[in-house]
Amino acid sequence: MALFGMGLLIAVAAPAQQDVIHPKDTSALHPPPGAKIAIVEFADLECPSCGLENPVILQAAEKYHVPRVWHDYPLPQHVWSFQAAVNARWFDTKSKKLGEDYRDAVFANQANMESKDDLQNFTMKFAQQHGVGLPFVMDPQGKLTAEVRADQDLGNRMGIHETPTAFVVTEHGFKQVIDFRKLYSMLDEAEAGR
Repeated sequence: MALFGMGLLIAVAAPAQQDVIHPKDTSALHPPPGAKIAIVEFADLECPSCGLENPVILQAAEKYHVPRVWHDYPLPQHVWSFQAAVNARWFDTKSKKLGEDYRDAVFANQANMESKDDLQNFTMKFAQQHGVGLPFVMDPQGKLTAEVRADQDLGNRMGIHETPTAFVVTEHGFKQVIDFRKLYSMLDEAEAGR
């Protein structure tokens, strides 16, 4: 029994490899204006694999001084991920950094959130700690919800079906990150190919 438990722990802790997709829509797979290389990511704030890979992607973007282009792709089986994406968009309206900090904090605290109520309590504490007052209704006109749905629709058109799905993109093309342990070498190759 103990051996089975250890094997399970190793299987859970091992980085997952992504399925290769052949994007049908490549409109998002270009660096933003002014950048030659970027990491384009489709992620779900409730996804444990996204939480595991978040520090890797964040550190790679910082080390290589490349933008990380975030797209929300909340999976339907996750209870609070869609609302977390809307919340993050709301924090983005205060400052891009605050939205990024919220996403990082959600990833770091996933294990403590099982319900929408847990997410709401976490979000209220996060706002308080950052000196921001939350509105009574987060998205009264549905604009932020529409933005999250637009990202989901884009991911669906591309053929994305799991998270995180990330690409290293250049002016000349893109490569999907299949193994996040190889992200740094992929960025090295992208820089060499400029």
